[in-house]
Amino acid sequence: MDFKQLRAFLTVCDTRNVTRAAELLNLVQPAVSRQVRLLEEDVGTELFERERHGMVLTDAGKALVGYARRAMLELDRARAEISGSTTGISGLVTLGLLPSTCELLSSPLVKAVADAHPGIRIRIVTGYAGTLAQWLESGEVDAALLYGAERSSNIQATPLIEEALWVLGPTSAKLRKNQPVTLASLVGKPMILPSTSHGIRTLVDHACAVSRVELTIAAETNAMSVQRSLAIGGHGLTILPAIAVAEDMARKSGSAAPLSDPRITRKIVLALPANRVVGPPVRRVSDLLVGCVEEATRGGEWFEARWLGA
Repeated sequence: MDFKQLRAFLTVCDTRNVTRAAELLNLVQPAVSRQVRLLEEDVGTELFERERHGMVLTDAGKALVGYARRAMLELDRARAEISGSTTGISGLVTLGLLPSTCELLSSPLVKAVADAHPGIRIRIVTGYAGTLAQWLESGEVDAALLYGAERSSNIQATPLIEEALWVLGPTSAKLRKNQPVTLASLVGKPMILPSTSHGIRTLVDHACAVSRVELTIAAETNAMSVQRSLAIGGHGLTILPAIAVAEDMARKSGSAAPLSDPRITRKIVLALPANRVVGPPVRRVSDLLVGCVEEATRGGEWFEARWLGA
């Protein structure tokens, strides 16, 4: 098993087509097929099922994908560090951001890294908190923003901000910023909520249990964009952090109000791995990320957020 074989395997996995994989790798098709075949011989089983509509991973192939991606990521990190700037800190840093924070933070963070440490390459991935926590523990990301509820002995967390949850609906719902909505008032109304594995859903379910309130769930989704779209489209009300409803309020495409009685808040933390050494490039990018979060919070860009950092 070598890196050429793993790269060919992953490229075929992503494209589901040997010809397309060969084009991306700048190789002839037989060479890609040979690398995959050698890898299959090495592991002792087929990694793909060759079907009419493309290459489909077998169970063994699915098991290998995660290991292969981590191996290639480590190689990319080493290559970036070795071939980077000799006069400053260099390397590849993979950062995980929550969907609700990515648009706000990505641009200022990339600029800050380029200005302060031009030898560092930054890779940004998005995902929900549970997924990002798994990636952080496995080494697929170097640092991440998570909810404070995501706890693990393999993760060291530093609280950054606290933000309240809001209710979002269509303009016809006539929700107002200065008129909080109680949890009890949502009883009997169709609700669009995140799936049960989502951090916000956990907070809402806990508040409902404590308040002895039962909500009517019209639909569940694991995509925040779908959640907002369904609510604005009049299919029900939804509950989201303030930052996720700010744009809809500004554009008047929907209406929103803070949730009260009980007031539900979430904490966002900077998460770093506790099960491995955190190198200087990750530390530098993490510090810059914290700076971007603080600036967005104190400057009012992070809507209705309260800074918790030092």
